Amino acid sequence: MNIQVPENPVRIIHELEEAGFEAYVVGGCVRDMLMGRTPKDWDITTSALPEQVKRIFPHTVDTGIEHGTVTVLMGEYPYEAYEVTTYRLDGDYQDHRHPTSVEYTPSLKEDLKRRDFTINAMAYHPKKGLVDLFDGYGDISRGMLRCVGEAEIRFEEDALRMMRGIRFCAQLGFQMESSTREALKKKASSLAYVSKERIRDEFMKILRAPHLECFLWLVEGGLMEWILPEFLKMLETPQNNPHHCHNVGIHSLKVVEHIKKVLKEREDKESDLLLLAGLLHDVAKPETRTTDARGVDHFYGHPEKGEEMAKEILKTLKFDNDTKKKVSQLVRYHEYYYDQPKASFRRYVGKVGKESMPLMFCLQEADIMGQSEYQREDKIRRIQTGKIWYQELVDQHTAVRVKELAVTGKEILELGYTQGPEIGACLQKLLEYVMEHPDRNTKEELLRQLQREE
Repeated sequence: MNIQVPENPVRIIHELEEAGFEAYVVGGCVRDMLMGRTPKDWDITTSALPEQVKRIFPHTVDTGIEHGTVTVLMGEYPYEAYEVTTYRLDGDYQDHRHPTSVEYTPSLKEDLKRRDFTINAMAYHPKKGLVDLFDGYGDISRGMLRCVGEAEIRFEEDALRMMRGIRFCAQLGFQMESSTREALKKKASSLAYVSKERIRDEFMKILRAPHLECFLWLVEGGLMEWILPEFLKMLETPQNNPHHCHNVGIHSLKVVEHIKKVLKEREDKESDLLLLAGLLHDVAKPETRTTDARGVDHFYGHPEKGEEMAKEILKTLKFDNDTKKKVSQLVRYHEYYYDQPKASFRRYVGKVGKESMPLMFCLQEADIMGQSEYQREDKIRRIQTGKIWYQELVDQHTAVRVKELAVTGKEILELGYTQGPEIGACLQKLLEYVMEHPDRNTKEELLRQLQREE
């Protein structure tokens, strides 16, 4: 077992021991080291009380002192931050999320017993080695996620642990131990007590994770009802037409899966927008499904209805306004066939936004890859045409929005038009003119056009 702890955590442990206390690195960093992964954070657990930690280290921040956590700042500015937490016992959990009280303990064993999963309940000391009281290392070797102690008690204490458990499986490719999985099903309804912000954060981590098959565990475990109940209807909605071979829910996950392949391991705001749009692009299909006399399903108006539903879903999950706007916009305009006149395409880009078109192309290609193979080559070819048109549009700085016109409202006002709606109407007319004649977006030509209409 070759475990290398970086210099700063080793120094923190050494300083605490020099002052007469115990200290270990603990939790996720130990798990990651044992799996050959690079830890993102290094947490230290100690027998020292928070006030004692603060006396030992010159630079500290009271980030969670009510729960025994002090952040120790190491090195020169910009500092490296490390959370140092006192061994503790948690009191009763009355809100299915937070302990009503915290009691400090001199026992590392008692501190590890309160943790969620065995793979997160290990401590490590550079000289003393691994402390693994619950066979977390064995569970890592088996690829198994298991609660410390009784799973029902762990989930009753903190309902978010159910989502965290699925998230760890989705990130690490683990299976969930049977009694842990059964406890999750029994306690699923307690997720209602968890804030939407915390649910949102765990939900996104599951959606980003490489093992997307674990996403369906949210359904099997009864959690999805408290997260995204619309997805349950999507799973129940068939798509009986030549373009599809999956129900709406599975198709949407196939789309997400393809987006993840394109993105690889990229994690940023744009990738989150695409993952959410992929999941929600057909969210309104259950609401708009009709079946014709031949037994073929149709979903007329689902992009428009989907825009409204996506906004409401993202609002409920407390996403920021920019995410709500951009995801719902991708949902609204994801169905466009690049076989129409270029003026129509320019209007389309104006609605979507030049900056969002690369995301739209990715979403549309993923949508096609999540369908049946019926007319797939033709669909992909049309998107390739759209990409060529888009590049031409960008290279030629073609105006697709009012703000890109060669004239401003102020210049139109100088011609004698009335400020307000009349100026806006003039700008819209000029934009329509430029949509048809993109090469005529010059100040002189647009002002002449206005004078002709007078």
